[in-house]
Amino acid sequence: MPGYPVLPEGLAYGGDYNPEQWPEEVWHDDVRLMREAGVNLVSLGIFNWSLLEPAEGEYDFGRLDRILDLLAASGIKADLATPTSSPPVWFRNRYPASRLVGREGQVLAGGSRHSFCPSSPDYAAASARIAGRLAERYADHPATAMWHVHNEYGWANPQCYCETSAGAFRDWLRDRHGDVAELNTAWGTTFWGLTYGSLEEVEPPRISPVGQLTALQLDFARFSVEAHIANFRREREAIRAHSDLPVTTNFMIPNCKPMDYWRWAGEVDVVSNDHYLDSGRADAHIELAMAADLTRSVAGGRPWMIMEHSTGAVNWQPRNLAKRPGEMRRNSLAHVARGSDSVLFFQWRASRYGAEKFHSAMLPHAGTDSALWREVVDLGADLGRLAGVRGSLVEAEVAVVWDWESYWAVELEWRPSVDVRFRERVEAYYAALWREHVTVDFVHPSADISGYRVVVAPSAYLLTEAAGKNLHRYVESGGHLVVSFFSGIVDENDAIHPGAHPGALRDVLGLWVEEFHPLPEGATVRLGAGGTSGGTGGTGRIWSERVRPAGARAVQDFADGPDAGHPAITRHDLGAGTAWYAATALDPRDLLRQVLDHAGVTRPRDLPDTLEAVRRGAHVFLINHDDRPATAHDVTGTGVLDGRQYDGEVIVPPGGVIVVATTPRRNP
Repeated sequence: MPGYPVLPEGLAYGGDYNPEQWPEEVWHDDVRLMREAGVNLVSLGIFNWSLLEPAEGEYDFGRLDRILDLLAASGIKADLATPTSSPPVWFRNRYPASRLVGREGQVLAGGSRHSFCPSSPDYAAASARIAGRLAERYADHPATAMWHVHNEYGWANPQCYCETSAGAFRDWLRDRHGDVAELNTAWGTTFWGLTYGSLEEVEPPRISPVGQLTALQLDFARFSVEAHIANFRREREAIRAHSDLPVTTNFMIPNCKPMDYWRWAGEVDVVSNDHYLDSGRADAHIELAMAADLTRSVAGGRPWMIMEHSTGAVNWQPRNLAKRPGEMRRNSLAHVARGSDSVLFFQWRASRYGAEKFHSAMLPHAGTDSALWREVVDLGADLGRLAGVRGSLVEAEVAVVWDWESYWAVELEWRPSVDVRFRERVEAYYAALWREHVTVDFVHPSADISGYRVVVAPSAYLLTEAAGKNLHRYVESGGHLVVSFFSGIVDENDAIHPGAHPGALRDVLGLWVEEFHPLPEGATVRLGAGGTSGGTGGTGRIWSERVRPAGARAVQDFADGPDAGHPAITRHDLGAGTAWYAATALDPRDLLRQVLDHAGVTRPRDLPDTLEAVRRGAHVFLINHDDRPATAHDVTGTGVLDGRQYDGEVIVPPGGVIVVATTPRRNP
């Protein structure tokens, strides 16, 4: 497998560059300013298909030749893109069967990117052809550092419901299930008399009366992911015929729900991600950390690339709030702290036209006499000082289970409560761990988890029998498992596991659930004393259930509500390990503290909640998200950004970042 791209400096710095939007005389100014800012990598050519191939089979590479030569002469590398996320207008007109069809059956109009069917054979041929021509021409160009296939797979066309997709879906079902009898069994089509006589009768899950087969919807979601991956593979192999440079595509972790990135992980040479801060969230910096940890986990713990984020406001949120002074720096260095070997933005120069003209950029409409430009230049200098971080790893003792298939399944229609949302519980548990200053990996439920002291499963509604056994083995072997409510309920076909809930987790948790009791909107339940631990207090939301211990013991009971007097939190000692269960949507911090202490998880105990502390290799990143100074202890070494020597105590200024290259503490 090709290695990480070789750049002239350590960490990659830059962003999407769209010189085709500007007169050629502007390009020289761009490159001069890039050098001033410390830019060493730009993503180039992402939306150039109509310029590179103005008519089918007719190519014009002159403009791209000139800009690549200019970049090379200035020592700037290119992450050279295939422009296949935005097919030319001529393609749409010549191949009308390739047009994207929505779930309601309407053909979607053009005028935007991603307006094609992922299963279109015409698109497959055309995209592979342009990818191959680009690789043939530029594989050995001195500016080319790596390949960037497509752009944000599944952003606007995650699924297509046309007849071409329907036929491809039936072929996929044949490979997955074999014949119609097996499909009927897997999908449970005897319910409502929906049994198929042949695979040719299967339709995509277009708009229908309510209560559509959920297994049909899940399989179509899986098929659609594979359709996009097939397109990526096709372009990647067209490039491989001419080049052995690394190939990537920019993911949207965790904010593209339809894409199962565990399935994507092994396809790219380096994992890259786009992440945009939700400016309306008070805890947006915690969501950013979660996205970075999840991206690193998809990368198998290896360094990854932040391919896009923003210098300031974006253009597509309901209220596009500008970042506060210092926020861009904190965001960027948080990504680096959690494993990114790059800081790249959308985009280099702010656009004058189109849907993203109000999106921030490295070079804003206000030009270089602006606070934003000065922050961009300062950040480039910071990244130059942090070159030694590149390639180092982040280690974690705690893992959180994340499964895109469970994400899809738990949010289908007719679940016990519309308030049960996949990310609500995952983010609640992640935020509690973040505030406990615990670095987290994410894992698929069937992954090898033996190396973690604690594994948390906040939202594992869909859990295969094999994954349930994996968690059982983990606990028996000495692991500490935390599970939240409504987990282990169904298998991969959304069929209830046999017996009482939570079927796949019943034995490892040492309990069974007699009945679910979802709470009315806005209602809460109190937790009181219970079990041998005598825990008291706390409040639950969204959910309550009648838990019947079968080996587990109660840690706390419900003090009121439909399950008053019955267990709300349980603990089951199994083999050498322990499994904990929360039967409501509680603030999990107290529970997690108890589990972390029980498992011996190391973490700083005296830091304020607002101070982000992450160790990457020999470097400790301290990021203060408060408007007051914050103090960290037991950190010894040299400040990489400020040159200061620290011997135990580090005071991080309001909104500031300190990175310490650590040295071992001296013995007294």
